[in-house]
Amino acid sequence: MDPITLVFLAALVTALATGLGPLPFVFWRRMSPKAVSICNGIAAGLMLAASFSLLKEGSALSPIRTILGLLGGFMFIAFSYSIIERYDDLRFGAIKGADAIKMLMIVGIMTLHSAAEGVGVGVAYAGDGNLGEFITAAIAVHNIPEGLAIALVLIPRGTKIWQAVGWSIFSSLPQPILAVPAFMFVTFFTPFLPVGLGLAAGAMIWMTLSELIPEALENATSPMIASAVTMSIAGMLMFELLLRTL
Repeated sequence: MDPITLVFLAALVTALATGLGPLPFVFWRRMSPKAVSICNGIAAGLMLAASFSLLKEGSALSPIRTILGLLGGFMFIAFSYSIIERYDDLRFGAIKGADAIKMLMIVGIMTLHSAAEGVGVGVAYAGDGNLGEFITAAIAVHNIPEGLAIALVLIPRGTKIWQAVGWSIFSSLPQPILAVPAFMFVTFFTPFLPVGLGLAAGAMIWMTLSELIPEALENATSPMIASAVTMSIAGMLMFELLLRTL
């Protein structure tokens, strides 16, 4: 198979894997306000764990560029939020108002996150050995709980399951789009990879602490939300550890 086609198809698989995340909601559709709060807490934990992984990966490449990316992500998302919240009539599908803003921001942040991962896939395939296949498998499996994090925010606010699947896959489309140019022009893209990883992490951390956790505390006690966040972080890290040992 042509190497460019191989890279595109590999990155496409990682994007499609994100669509598996919302599937648990096929069996769990009705939620009380407390359950919605717990969902926000779980989503917050998953996003924080993903942010830790991005920062660790970026720091291994260039600590300074990762920190600059982290600060850039914080400033970018804070500025974007200040602009978007001015539009009270903003819609996200059938949802409007504050919920639409949160849903748009979550999908946008996870799309930004996926852009960095797409570059990572392309750069990995330009390396030696089976690194590309390993990175593809790791990101594909890692994308499933990220799809779940998106669903945990979207579905309790009225998004249908099939729409959450579609938005989850949409958020990962930068992976096949950017993997090919990263593979073809690896020398150009490699220095920007730690910046992109830090940028995505900064945006996710800001959104988690600014929106998800405060909203989670509206209908559940702080010990309950702290437990949900901590357990989801632990679960995500154990998930990654298991993946590395396979």
